[in-house]
Amino acid sequence: MPIIVNLDVMMAKRKMSLNELSEKVDLTLANLSILKTGKAKAIRFSTLEAICKVLDCQPGDILEYSKK
Repeated sequence: MPIIVNLDVMMAKRKMSLNELSEKVDLTLANLSILKTGKAKAIRFSTLEAICKVLDCQPGDILEYSKK
């Protein structure tokens, strides 16, 4: 998949666990795990906004396009 999800990288930089992010963003662990592993087919802007707010980052810090 040409879109790479770097959620785990941002979580590590912020020293935040998946459980903590799940509580702050109000998403299930299962849905966040799917996103973190890059298996998600889509993401809502509201979800992306909430994650960026909690992690204090930009969408481009989480999502990356790869030409491979």
